[in-house]
Amino acid sequence: MFGILIALLSGALMSVQGVFNTEVTKQTSLWVSSAFVQFTALLVCLLAWLVTDRTNFLLLGQVDHKYMLLSGVLGAFITITVVKSMAALGPARAAMLIVISQLIVAYLIELFGIFGVEKEPFAWRKVIGMAISIVGIVIFKW
Repeated sequence: MFGILIALLSGALMSVQGVFNTEVTKQTSLWVSSAFVQFTALLVCLLAWLVTDRTNFLLLGQVDHKYMLLSGVLGAFITITVVKSMAALGPARAAMLIVISQLIVAYLIELFGIFGVEKEPFAWRKVIGMAISIVGIVIFKW
């Protein structure tokens, strides 16, 4: 139950952040807004680290697959693409397409066992569920 609540909170926060970022971008620029988002995220993370755990940063050098350390780079591109999509499509349509994209890519990662994720067997019900989601987006767009 906790995982469900956290996932719902994550989705809600992502939608609100996307709207905030889009509005700040309109008044500044894409790169100023994105840099500010990443910088303030860094400050919050450093503060939380100081208060809660203080794990040694040098442990990052021991991460097995170094490409996993590119997640911050991906985060910057996520910010930029969310801003651009919300500005072009509006928050609701952009969020729906973002979520369906996340769902499809996450399923493919599980299906093929990519990035060390445990491989899952193919399930038609999951494909049908994604197809229904896509149909829902088409209906919503009309």
